[in-house]
Amino acid sequence: MKVNQLIKLLPINFFFITRFLVLVIFCLLLTCLFIIQSSSAEPVKITLMMQALEATQWEPFVKEFNDQHSNIELEVIEGPNATNQVEDLYTSSFLLGNSPYDLVFMDIVWVSKFAAAGWLRSLSDRLSKVDLAVFLEGDINGGMYQGELYRIPIRSDGGILYYRSDLLEKNGYQPPNTFTELINISHTLQEKKLAEWGYLWTGKQYEGLSAMFMEVLSGYGAFWINPYTLEVGLDSTKAIEAVNFLRSTLDKKISPMGVTTYAEEEVRRLFQTGNAVFMRNWPYAFGLLSDHSSPIKGKFKIKPMVHANNYFSGSCLGGWGLGITKNSQHPDAAWEVIKFFSSEEVQRRFVLATGYVPSRRSLFNDSDILTKFSYYPQLLNVIENSILRPPIPQYAQASDILQRYLSAAITNQLRPEVAMEKAAAETRYLLGKQKSNND
Repeated sequence: MKVNQLIKLLPINFFFITRFLVLVIFCLLLTCLFIIQSSSAEPVKITLMMQALEATQWEPFVKEFNDQHSNIELEVIEGPNATNQVEDLYTSSFLLGNSPYDLVFMDIVWVSKFAAAGWLRSLSDRLSKVDLAVFLEGDINGGMYQGELYRIPIRSDGGILYYRSDLLEKNGYQPPNTFTELINISHTLQEKKLAEWGYLWTGKQYEGLSAMFMEVLSGYGAFWINPYTLEVGLDSTKAIEAVNFLRSTLDKKISPMGVTTYAEEEVRRLFQTGNAVFMRNWPYAFGLLSDHSSPIKGKFKIKPMVHANNYFSGSCLGGWGLGITKNSQHPDAAWEVIKFFSSEEVQRRFVLATGYVPSRRSLFNDSDILTKFSYYPQLLNVIENSILRPPIPQYAQASDILQRYLSAAITNQLRPEVAMEKAAAETRYLLGKQKSNND
């Protein structure tokens, strides 16, 4: 090729080469810009609310989560310590629309209400049956509504019977299995002036009354509401017998009249003075009763609740878990939070730090946990025989009805049969089963 021909081609080749180089440089600049923007992008913020005390207990674990997840920022908002007020705040935010929460820290009795209202996302496709099997069965069942899973359990709970093992052993008694045995042992030890009171229970008009009564109902072979048929059993003969048992503990002075105003802490403090033989309470009390300053440290044990002859005891299941809100814009990030807090390692350290009951079965036999909480194998036996409060959307209203009429029965304002007939009628009206007779 002649020199003059090469000279003619040179500008064309130079043009294409220059254009190619500019394109390459432009692509490199775009890549760098994308990397810079990605690295400086704000992390996704995930928000939930919980009781103030629990929010404080979560602080080190929230920090750990945020340190491990640079792309997610978990923010925990402190709510009131009263759980019903926290429920009301969540409910209000959903009803007003555009709730700021991505996650809901839920009491087990909120699940049906929140799921039925369409406020939660189903979690059924995020875990297999094998994954769910590591949790307590009752806790998983408590997170279901109409066959869908809406809540992953973080911590469990269940009602238990505390008893003064020293007093029973010294007087030749085995722990009671029936209501009658509990009454008889109490009466005998009271007559011997070994204890002022026989049996302490939470009789205040609040949710704890409903939870406690669930166990007495179950122990008499009765039921409150069938969640599948919405049949109400409060006015059955067996249910009235359950109310009569509570009333008899007051009439026979086995229990102080003050229990009709007592919640968990009032009951726990009185039992801890050493002036009572039996107490129905939750697992949280064990650590307080075992404190080095406690007069009854090492003098008590736990067992499942008592029952009537030919029936079985049941522990009212409590506990808390996490669900993802329907309106969350970041459900995958919210799921990362749930995975972290429900993991075996985090739950193990959380239990050791707080004394709460785990929702994972394996942790009831964890060596570190057993060193600190030696009674956990017994506790597992209690919680595995648990009963759920009626998982219905109208639970809060149904519980309020029961509390009002049961409180009237145990304080002698209404005869037990009248109180339960009114409670049953009002509950049926609530559920659309009949017209109220109490109007």
